[in-house]
Amino acid sequence: MSSSFKAACVQTSSQLDMDANLEAASALVRDAADNGAQMVLMPENVSLMGTNREQALAMAVPEARHKALPVFTELAREKGVWLMVGSLSVRLDEAGGGEDMLANRSLLISDQGEIMARYDKIHMFDVNIEGGESHRESETYRPGAHAVVAATPWGGLGMTICYDLRFPYLYRSLAQAGAHFLSVPSAFTRVSGRAHWHVLLRARAVETGCYIFAPAQCGDHANDRQTYGHSLIIDPWGKILAEAGDSPCVIAADIDPSRVAAVRAMIPSLEHDRKFTLLA
Repeated sequence: MSSSFKAACVQTSSQLDMDANLEAASALVRDAADNGAQMVLMPENVSLMGTNREQALAMAVPEARHKALPVFTELAREKGVWLMVGSLSVRLDEAGGGEDMLANRSLLISDQGEIMARYDKIHMFDVNIEGGESHRESETYRPGAHAVVAATPWGGLGMTICYDLRFPYLYRSLAQAGAHFLSVPSAFTRVSGRAHWHVLLRARAVETGCYIFAPAQCGDHANDRQTYGHSLIIDPWGKILAEAGDSPCVIAADIDPSRVAAVRAMIPSLEHDRKFTLLA
């Protein structure tokens, strides 16, 4: 692992106007970079938020034609930062005659403007939340099939998205495969965020001995979507280093990669797996 660096999480309130969303996110990325951030992470659905199935399908295009990518790759190159695109809705049926499904895809862009890694969200957000809020992500998105640890100048970055947070085996696998940092770009609902956001993210940090970077959507969106905000940066001991509130902003923290090894040396639980038989 390399020396210390500054990481920043951008918190947005994306809507149905992609151009406006890209402009707002880019301004926050520039602000983070101008204040010394070397890695900047954006939330899930950063280019478009609040779509229903019909809107998502009508507006989605294959990755190669997505208008957000040239904006963000040029921005990363211009500002000289590693940039995590929290997620974009990417059409999978490029030929136009097959399955009408999308991927919820996170992309890591280098400071040279090159796409270094892609991750398609594995766990689909199919839930019924108290108060009548219901989501069926699997009706629009095809689940990913591959976990990803991306190389960065500072160490391995395990890439996840939002609802993945509730599946700790994914994070343990990423840490054991070489992740020192975990990205969790999210659009957590306001109801579940108030109850679970902090405790789940701190638990993933403690269980893995990894830094957590969790940029989030906030505010009110189209189609009655409400998101929690409170983007977080958490250290490997579970300490919150930076937290956002309820509005668009940037949070940042100094990251010491050597802290990962120090914490894991104290509690080497990643090395203590044992096989067992389940009796039920």
